[in-house]
Amino acid sequence: MGDVTLSVSELTFRIKSELESIFPVVRVKGEISNCKRHSSGHTYLTLKDDQAQIPAVIWKNTGTRISFDLRDGMEVIAEGRLEVYPPSGRYQLICSSVTEAGQGQLQQAFAMLLQKLAKAGYFNAERKKKIPAIPETIGIITSPTGAVIEDMGRVIERRFPAVRILLFPVRVQGDDAAREVKRGIDYFNNPADPRHRADVLIVARGGGSMEDLQAFNEEMVAEAIYRSSVPVISAVGHETDITIADMVADLRAGTPSIAAELAVPDRGDLLKTIENQQMRQSALMQAKLDGAKMEIDSLRQSYAFNRPLMQLQQLSEKAESFPELLDLAVRRKWLQKATEFAAANQQLALLDYRKILQRGYALVKKETRFITGSCELGLSDRADILFHDGSVAVTVTGPPTS
Repeated sequence: MGDVTLSVSELTFRIKSELESIFPVVRVKGEISNCKRHSSGHTYLTLKDDQAQIPAVIWKNTGTRISFDLRDGMEVIAEGRLEVYPPSGRYQLICSSVTEAGQGQLQQAFAMLLQKLAKAGYFNAERKKKIPAIPETIGIITSPTGAVIEDMGRVIERRFPAVRILLFPVRVQGDDAAREVKRGIDYFNNPADPRHRADVLIVARGGGSMEDLQAFNEEMVAEAIYRSSVPVISAVGHETDITIADMVADLRAGTPSIAAELAVPDRGDLLKTIENQQMRQSALMQAKLDGAKMEIDSLRQSYAFNRPLMQLQQLSEKAESFPELLDLAVRRKWLQKATEFAAANQQLALLDYRKILQRGYALVKKETRFITGSCELGLSDRADILFHDGSVAVTVTGPPTS
């Protein structure tokens, strides 16, 4: 090999072939320096430590998948392949992915916690609570300074200024951030003052790296959200950021501003809905009134409704003619009774004994009773003979003759 003379190109291509075959995939940890983004979309940088450095390239299509901004001084872990670039006679790292240093352990812890909570049912849809349509009080757990609270305040003021906002200030990154967020959630569930109990909670912070969002990937925060009796909206980071808090929460919002929109109704829409409801109720009421009026008119014109009036009218007419009818009835009754009386009187007249006496008959009366046979009189008995025009006293002087 030492006796063979190689051209620069031959040597370079041999090195390229050997080096690229030995290191098809490598992971390199280092600090970024000389980071420049080209107009083509490609990014060129150098990875270094205290003893060496290596040039690196991030092609445009790979760069679009990186969720954080690359900057000088940032420690990262780059994964890719080694490539020898013959024109400059140097090797470089062609990056297929770049993550912030420390994110590997965070990703592993994230995955383990995700698996644990999923098994425990923390992400089940059936346990998620409904966000109230018109809350009276909103509890916000976030940093008291910065764009997040200001943006949320502006959105709520624009959409539904009647709602009351209670802020529980917390640090949203750092060692104590998770503990403070948990304390805020617990406070709104059991406030020292019952007036501070909220109808819905918003847990929010702006975007950042995985390390920046780590507080919202802690188990204590997930546990506090899971146990909360108050519905929780999680709005952590940008829309592309997904945290454990987002998955446990009753509702996930892409940004804090979106969370504010989801937490309250739009007053314009609400007023329009109320107006439509009023119009609908008025229309329904008017329809009911019209229906009732038609039904009343139908009843008034019905035979069943008019029958009592007709009967009353008939009775009234009868009452008016009643005196005449009564007089006529009395007259008829009187004539009937007068006729009956005349007939009876005539019959009585026919039975009057005086009429018989006028035809030549006489009655014999002894003391108090009339004599009907001769055997009832004895010799010397006294009797009275009654004629139609008077009576004569007689004495029996001889026995009866047959």
